[in-house]
Amino acid sequence: MQPLDMEQPAAATVSRKARLKRYAFFAIPVIILALSAIAALAKRSYEPADVQTNNNLRTATAVMGDIESTVLASGILQASDQISVGAQVSGQVTSLKVKLGQHVKKGDLIAEIDATAQKNELRNAEASLKSLDAQMRAKQTALEQAKSTMKRQKQMLDQDASSRADYEAAVAAWDMARTDVTALEAQIEQAQIQADRVKLDLSHTSIRAPIDGTVVSIVTKEGQTLNSAQQVPTIVRLAHLDSLVVKAQISEVDVARVKAGMPVYFTLMGEPGRRYESRLQVVEPVPESANQEGGMTGGAGGSAVYYNALFSVNNSDSKLRIGMTVQAFIVLTRAKNVLTVPLAALRESESRTDDSQAAQTLGNVQLQAPEANAEVRDTMHAEAAGGLKLSSTLNLLTAPTAAPAAPRTADRYVVQVLSNGQWQTREVKVGVRDNMNAEIIEGLKAGEQVLLPDAAPATSADPAAPAAPAA
Repeated sequence: MQPLDMEQPAAATVSRKARLKRYAFFAIPVIILALSAIAALAKRSYEPADVQTNNNLRTATAVMGDIESTVLASGILQASDQISVGAQVSGQVTSLKVKLGQHVKKGDLIAEIDATAQKNELRNAEASLKSLDAQMRAKQTALEQAKSTMKRQKQMLDQDASSRADYEAAVAAWDMARTDVTALEAQIEQAQIQADRVKLDLSHTSIRAPIDGTVVSIVTKEGQTLNSAQQVPTIVRLAHLDSLVVKAQISEVDVARVKAGMPVYFTLMGEPGRRYESRLQVVEPVPESANQEGGMTGGAGGSAVYYNALFSVNNSDSKLRIGMTVQAFIVLTRAKNVLTVPLAALRESESRTDDSQAAQTLGNVQLQAPEANAEVRDTMHAEAAGGLKLSSTLNLLTAPTAAPAAPRTADRYVVQVLSNGQWQTREVKVGVRDNMNAEIIEGLKAGEQVLLPDAAPATSADPAAPAAPAA
């Protein structure tokens, strides 16, 4: 037997490690280059179509387009009218006449419940009613007999052929017969009510559709026993699907800007390219938390507060389904065929910075005023002691304070514009804005190029300004 060579596995392990190191040495740069290329492509894919890159400067062209300012809200689709069809009597469901998704009309048969108990109760009620009718006929006969007896006793009393006691007994018998008839009439009325109630219960064993609609849910199966003593058991649910309602949740930050009548559109997660247009019908006055147990608690505990906004949408093609999640856009303002530039091109106007500095300077002067007034008073005392005129000193005290500059309007911004091969700072007036673009009311023309914030060149007056992109 030859001795085992222990050096061969060790050498193989070393060679494998060396190969792995060589692969890693070449693979890491390739992976880095691939990730860089992917990042660059992703960045370009999110840029607007009118963004260009020249000489490492990103610019955008002012173009004509449509723009709108919207409030974003998420919501769900609900049926405009949904009804739970239940049973008002107890019993076993012997037959279910509808299927899920079936369209029914008002009065169509939905289900049947075993009516044996109701039929027996109806027979008992009708038998009691017949018995009372027979008793009524007997009482009426007795009443007629008592009335005849009373008249005969009256005639005999007038002829002194009968005693007054016999006449009074006949009158009392007649009154008693009338009372019996009145009481029996009340019993017959009660029996009739009972018979009508049983007939109604018997009719309730046939469940019929209360509205036109579509069967959206079947809760009770055929053969199931229902008990209506404690609560009304639901058999099916019907809903109008030709028109649905969107319940959108609006944040408390945006609800003050939203009102009924505003245009609104929404998209579906499964069909993001199609818009469904409508108009806002109502914004609920209390938050959704007020409808939950505990009442209106607000957002003091850190939870967000949302208000429900409702609007309807036509669903004649039956593409929309109850429970779908929608992304709703409530249009605050809208402008069509206007000049637009990316929001990133807008910068704060210098006048706003000057206003802030002026306000800060004015505050510093006001803080230093007591010391300055004390210095002026010392100068006045010195001049008075020397017999000098105080006019110059008084002028210091009575000089009017310079009014602060007028605040910058909220729609004024500045942009860097390429003009004649030079970058110029130009003030523009902004109108409608969305999340990416802004309407330019004045200050720019269609086709002009503006600088985006990746690079901020100085103006044409600055010698350090970068070179403009070649035409």
